[in-house]
Amino acid sequence: MHTQRIGAIFEKDLKDFMKNMMLLMMPIAPILLSIMYSRLGDGEEIPISMLYIIVGVTFSAVTSSSMMTMMAEENEKKTLRGLMLSPASFMDIIIGKSLVVALITAVSLAISLFLMGIEPFLSAQAIIGLVLLFLFFLFLGIGIGLFAKSIASTSAYIMPVMFLFGFTPMIEFLALGEDSIAIKVADAFPIMQLINMHDTNSWVPIGVVALWTIGAALFTYICFKKERTDD
Repeated sequence: MHTQRIGAIFEKDLKDFMKNMMLLMMPIAPILLSIMYSRLGDGEEIPISMLYIIVGVTFSAVTSSSMMTMMAEENEKKTLRGLMLSPASFMDIIIGKSLVVALITAVSLAISLFLMGIEPFLSAQAIIGLVLLFLFFLFLGIGIGLFAKSIASTSAYIMPVMFLFGFTPMIEFLALGEDSIAIKVADAFPIMQLINMHDTNSWVPIGVVALWTIGAALFTYICFKKERTDD
């Protein structure tokens, strides 16, 4: 890794982020949702599933969506391929582009959880889970952004990512039976695994989320190699 190259990529993406009103609005969404949810409890403890809805909204709407948009914008402007063919390594590009998104995500998530109640996330187990979940959504956003050829095309991918991975806990509100296939499939998804971690205090869900993160990282690497070798 080359710190100067990472810094240059970070500086460029930070300027691009601050100029893009659509990207600037994304971190506000989970904060507004947190304000609304925090007023519904009337002083009662907020369920852990509701807290993870906020986490899912933050990671899908801020982390994945912002990364998709940034990568797709470079694809549309034909600057991404030039960056890939530059002396910057794979890790330089990934780290440099991720720093801005990581910073904005951290600020948005911290404010949201302080409004809702951050206490359940102060343990080492919960922090590790959040880090793995962030990396999963980050790699997912990078991978999709690599093959999205325009900003407009990302809209076809953002909503499925948000509903499948970000809003997974909302499946509990559909009043499906415990034996429902949809419930069983959803239980294997990353956010539902972390909710299970809180309920059981087991480390097994952390391992499952780690496997999801590894899969997302492999997906990103495959998309990167394909983008680099395509004519």
